[in-house]
Amino acid sequence: MDKYVLGSILATLLVIWAVIVFFFKKNGAKKVNGIEGSTATTTSIDGECRSSSGADDAHIIIVGAGVAGAALAYTLGKDGRRVRVIERDLTEPDRIVGELLQPGGYLKLMQLGLADCVEEIDAQRVFGYALFKDGKNTRLSYPLEKFHSDVSGRSFHNGRFIQKMREKAASLPNVQLEQGSVTSLLEEKGTIKGVQYKNKSGEETKAYAPLTIVCDGCFSNLRRTLCEPKVENPSCFIGLVLENCQLPYANHGHVILGDPSPILFYPISSTEIRCLVDVPGQKVPSISNGEMANYLKTIVAPQVPPELHDSFIAAVDKGNIRTMPNRSMPAAPHPTPGALLMGDAFNMRHPLTGGGMTVALSDIAVLCNLLKPLHDLHDAPTLCQYLECFYTLRKPVASTINTLAGALYKVFSASPDQARTEMRQACFDYLSLGGVFSTGPVSLLSGLNPRPLSLVCHFFAVAIYGVGRLLLPFPSPQRMWIGARLISSASGIIFPIIKAEGVRQMFFPGTVPSYYRAPPAPTK
Repeated sequence: MDKYVLGSILATLLVIWAVIVFFFKKNGAKKVNGIEGSTATTTSIDGECRSSSGADDAHIIIVGAGVAGAALAYTLGKDGRRVRVIERDLTEPDRIVGELLQPGGYLKLMQLGLADCVEEIDAQRVFGYALFKDGKNTRLSYPLEKFHSDVSGRSFHNGRFIQKMREKAASLPNVQLEQGSVTSLLEEKGTIKGVQYKNKSGEETKAYAPLTIVCDGCFSNLRRTLCEPKVENPSCFIGLVLENCQLPYANHGHVILGDPSPILFYPISSTEIRCLVDVPGQKVPSISNGEMANYLKTIVAPQVPPELHDSFIAAVDKGNIRTMPNRSMPAAPHPTPGALLMGDAFNMRHPLTGGGMTVALSDIAVLCNLLKPLHDLHDAPTLCQYLECFYTLRKPVASTINTLAGALYKVFSASPDQARTEMRQACFDYLSLGGVFSTGPVSLLSGLNPRPLSLVCHFFAVAIYGVGRLLLPFPSPQRMWIGARLISSASGIIFPIIKAEGVRQMFFPGTVPSYYRAPPAPTK
C-alpha cells in the first residue's frame, strides 16, 4: 500500500478517535456539572488530577466566615447549593466594630432567615440616636411606626453574633465549614477555578468550585486580583467597655460631636456599653508608655456626658484599651469569571454610622436573588457577564449608606475652618428641628429608606439652612463670604464621594445596560 494512502487512513482514524473522545468528555461533563449531578469524574487542571465528588463537589466556595461569609453560606445553602466555607479562625472573634446593626440591616436579616441569630446573645434593641454638642443634646428616633414591633436596631458583641450565624450555616447538611488560611486564588486562562489554602494542620491543599466568593474582610489579601483597591485610612478608633452604668437615653446610640472628632457610646449587652473614640489620622497615642491613658483622661473625658464620666475613667484605669484603623474603600470591581467579592473585602465606609453590616446583608439578598434561577454555574464568562447587574442593583442601599457615612464623618469632625464649623453647627440644629428634618436623615442612616437623591437633598438643605442662619437677621459681607464658602465646603465633601460611588449607578441605574440583563438560558 502506498505510504501516502496509509498515512491518510491513519490520520482519518486519529481524527475520528479525537471526535469520539471530545463528545464523550463533553456529555460526561454535562452530567456532573449540573446542580443535581452526582457522577464522579476527574479533570486535569494545570496538570493536577482532582475529583469532582466528595470534598471537591461544591457549587460555591466562600473565603471567610465573618458576617458576610456566614450569612451568605446559610442563604446559599438554604437555596440548595453545596457550599464550602474556608475560614482562617473559627474561634469566636473579638472585635470592637461590627457591633451595631441598623433597622434596615435587621430587616435584611429577617429576609435571609437569620433573625434568630440576635437571640440568646444578650443583644440590645436600639431605637435611635442621641446627639451631644457643647452641652446641648437632641434625640433622633428611628421611624419605625410602619414596621412590625420586632423591627429595630440591634447592638451586641460582634463575636457572639458571628458564632450564631456560623452555627446556623453549619446546621445545613450541604454547607461545610473548614478552618484554613487561603493563600491564593487558582486561575486558568483568566477564570478563577478555586483556591489554594493551608488547612488546620498546615498542609497546602486546593479546593475547586465553579464560583468562588471572597469575603475575607477589611484586611483582605485576595482583593487585588478582583478589584482596584483604593483604601483610605481617615482615622482610628480607640475602644473601651464601660460597665454597670446607664446611658442618658436608654436603648439609643450616643454621638458626641467632640474635638477633634466624634465619640460614640452604645450598649453591647445588658451590663456593658461600648465607647469608641475617633482619632483622626493613622497614628494613635501609645498605650505602653501611658500616652493613651493621659489622652483619654485629659482630652476625651471632659467631653463625655456627666452620667458616663466616672465609668469612662474607670474603664481607662482598667486598661483594656483596644485600637483599630478605620478604612474606607469604594467598590471598584474587576468583573472576573469564576469569582466575586463581598463584604468589607469589596466595599468599606467609615464605621461612624454603623452601616457596614446593613450593606453586606443587602448585597447578599441581591446576589442570592440573582443566583436563584441558575442551575449551572460552570459557564464562568456568561455568569460573570450576568452578575455585572449585581453592581448596579446594590447601589441604592450601598451608595446611600457609604455616602452618608463619609459625609457625616467630615461634617461631625471639628475644623479650624469657620465655614466647616458653621456646617457642623447647622447639621446639629437641622436635626434638632424634628419632624421631616430628623426622620428623613435618620431613615437614610438606618437603611430604612435608601434613596441617594433624598440624601443629596437633605445634605444641601443642611448647607442652605446654615447659610440662612448666617444671613439672618442682617447679612454682612463677612457672613455672606462665609456662607459662600459653606456651600463650597459642602460640595467639596459630598461630590467626591458621589463620584467614587458612580453618578450614573447612583442616580440613573436604568441607563446602565447590565441593569436589565436577564439570567443566562439553561444549557441543554
